[in-house]
Amino acid sequence: MPTQTPGPLLTATESFPTVLWNDSSDLDELRQSISFGGVGATCNPVIAYTTLSQHPDVWEPRIRAIAEANPTWSESEIGWRAVKDLSIEAAKLLEPAFAAHKGRNGRLSVQTDPRFHRDAKHLADQAVEFSEMAPNIVVKIPATSTGIAAIEDATYRGVSVNVTVSFSVPQAVRAAEAIERGLQRRDKEGLDTSGMGPVVTIMVGRLDDWLKSVVARDGIYLDPSALEWAGIAAFKKAYGIFQERGFRSRLLSAAFRNVLQWSEFQGGDVVVSPPFKWQKIINDSDYQPVARMQVPVDPHYIEQLRRIPDFSRAYDEDGMTVDEFISFGPTAKTLRQFLDADAKLDSLVRDILIPAP
Repeated sequence: MPTQTPGPLLTATESFPTVLWNDSSDLDELRQSISFGGVGATCNPVIAYTTLSQHPDVWEPRIRAIAEANPTWSESEIGWRAVKDLSIEAAKLLEPAFAAHKGRNGRLSVQTDPRFHRDAKHLADQAVEFSEMAPNIVVKIPATSTGIAAIEDATYRGVSVNVTVSFSVPQAVRAAEAIERGLQRRDKEGLDTSGMGPVVTIMVGRLDDWLKSVVARDGIYLDPSALEWAGIAAFKKAYGIFQERGFRSRLLSAAFRNVLQWSEFQGGDVVVSPPFKWQKIINDSDYQPVARMQVPVDPHYIEQLRRIPDFSRAYDEDGMTVDEFISFGPTAKTLRQFLDADAKLDSLVRDILIPAP
């Protein structure tokens, strides 16, 4: 592993309970992220497809070998086997952090197949399957009404869950409550929960992306600088609720768009998961981290953002019902992107096994 001069990421990791996870299971990036102080990694169908497609010298022969060993498998089964293999290898790199943090960190996220998003039992069953690939796997399940049921079931069955496709305070709180119900059921039956490490993601940058598109679509007049603070505001609001209610899951910030989505969360007992390119920008800078999680977002920005109805839906704990999660703009958009990535993975396997004439 290369020697890394301490920078803002490593300094923050040592100074605050805030921890760094890499937003990719790419092995080269993950090794460097660990040198920056990273103690975990997240992944999703888009990232998995990108990793496999960007390393054809590694993955084309491995995908052919998987197909040859399993002659009746579909393109989807072959592609997902490759994703599993990638995940197992990435999880191995995180085993030292997993042991040092007693299961709270050192975890590698694997996402359930988005094609199962309408079937809670299938999601929970797959979460159990994925959790058994390595001791330090955390499994992503979407924060939809179906996903909330799967999150409780999988947690009860011993899976450390990473809630995903989540952009709002109501989604984060309802997901944390589902995790608590699953943990309490285990506690009641005398099942161990001490080594579990659930996290609840808020995809802060994707909330910002959505609100910017709504402002453009609906012609809403507001201070444009407020639009960089919506995801931060939702994350800080949810963090206060998590702390107040003593949820055993931690918040995780994902979908990085600017350095505020790292610096504003320092000092909180949270996970921040930027892509590697942003980690390098931060670590090469002269910024000195300070604790800012408890610093509220400027009320001016909140007032401006309130002009967007979807911000209030995302910011207020009761802004949406569980049944409304699936129709929230960023939820629908992200699920469609993840489903599209699944289709691209199938196509990648097809092009390797049956090249176009």
